[in-house]
Amino acid sequence: MSDVPPPSDPPPRRARTLKPVGEAPQASPAPRKTVVRKTAAVKQAVAVAVPAPVTAKPPTPHPRATVPRTEANASVERKPPAVAHPPAPVAPTPVRPAVAPTQTKTAIAPPADSRPQAERPAPSAATASVRKVGEAAVAATRPVATASQTSMAKPAESQSTRPVPPPARAAARKVAEDAAPPPWAAAALPTPIATPSAKVVGKRPTPAVAHPADASTRSMAVIRWLTSGLRDPWRERIREYLVLMRMDRPVGALLLLWPTLWGLWFAANDFPPIGLLIIFSVGVFVMRSAGCVINDYADHGWLDGEVERTRNRPMVAGRVSKKEALLLFAGLLGLAFVLVLFTNALTIKLSFAGAALAALYPFCKRYTHLAQVVLGAAFGWSIPMAFAAVTGEVPVLGWLLFLANVLFSTIYDTEYAMVDREDDIRVGAKSTAILFADADRPIIGVLMLTFLLAMLLAGTRAQLVWPYFAGIGMAAGLFGWQQWLIRNREREACFAAFRNNNWVGCVLWIGLLLALAIR
Repeated sequence: MSDVPPPSDPPPRRARTLKPVGEAPQASPAPRKTVVRKTAAVKQAVAVAVPAPVTAKPPTPHPRATVPRTEANASVERKPPAVAHPPAPVAPTPVRPAVAPTQTKTAIAPPADSRPQAERPAPSAATASVRKVGEAAVAATRPVATASQTSMAKPAESQSTRPVPPPARAAARKVAEDAAPPPWAAAALPTPIATPSAKVVGKRPTPAVAHPADASTRSMAVIRWLTSGLRDPWRERIREYLVLMRMDRPVGALLLLWPTLWGLWFAANDFPPIGLLIIFSVGVFVMRSAGCVINDYADHGWLDGEVERTRNRPMVAGRVSKKEALLLFAGLLGLAFVLVLFTNALTIKLSFAGAALAALYPFCKRYTHLAQVVLGAAFGWSIPMAFAAVTGEVPVLGWLLFLANVLFSTIYDTEYAMVDREDDIRVGAKSTAILFADADRPIIGVLMLTFLLAMLLAGTRAQLVWPYFAGIGMAAGLFGWQQWLIRNREREACFAAFRNNNWVGCVLWIGLLLALAIR
């Protein structure tokens, strides 16, 4: 038998003692409670170390000043929490959640208002709207960073320091413009008043031409079209000269043109020579413009500035000087004299008397109430000149037509003076409208009948046929309409009656033309 001992049995297992029921367990340290207490202390320290976002950031108290010292958290107090200091910027960090705009704004916001909320002034609606639109546009246009971009990005900038993108800036500007008061809410501008609108040519705004209140809109549009090709300095000056010459109101030139055409057709007893028709037609506009220039020169210092209708004429408003007006008047007279040189000697001699009457009329309203009669003589002087140019003499028929035109001019210029009667009385100007006073309508009616009778006598002397007399009948109907317009002596109605005389002259010329054509 070998000496090898037999395998020994495994050591017996420790018997598990069972505690009798009802026996209390032995007291032992409770590490789980200690861990729970330490975790709560850490959370409390972290909450104290990371303050909540407020408008004015108060100093952060040290954790030791707020957490009571106990045996359980003594080890925690010995070192500050790890989350109090963020990691270095160069270390890769996960994507941070977006910071609320209110937190970033408080970093650079001005010191908080110490006044109570009730005493602080409320922001305006325009400011609140601009701020709201700007914040919404910035939040919508901010790019979303990926994890790879965030790891290598620089420290995030606050929202208020980032540049506002163009869409947000445009939206904020639009809101500010909508909140601004409208242009019509501004105070009324002193006269002279320029037209509110302005045309934009390229990048340079060009103001529209100021014009008197009685200017024709269509005529002003034609003036702008004719001068649109000129350069800026010359364009404005020429426009002012044209307005001074009354090219913005061609009805006055037409009232002078119709009697001239009467004289040419009566003198020729047929269609007049084409050369004389052109000379006299152009001369009508030139002499009428010269008369208007000298009229404004005489009235701008004492009358036009006090009358509502003429307050914005070029000389009253200071857009044209006295020297410029006199030079323009002399140039127009020179042009008219050149036109007359293409006629005969008698016509040239008569032209000097016509120029004297045109220059005399503006000063008559200071000394006599019959200034409208002088205007009729100046406007009707083209009739003797037309007879002199066609026949070489001025017969009785020519002087009869001249007298008829004096009556016609007195009629429509009295209606024109009724528009400004109150202003003329206040300033001290004289006119037939002031002379006639309350009897203006009956006296104008008598003048109308006398004018129609003179034209009837002229047609009878020239042995005209029925179209001419039909034209006289139509003129009588137009005179009746004018009497109805001026019945209440209102400004606009009197001005409309004055303009209606353009049709009176037109129908008389058409009747004369047809009567001579079919005779």
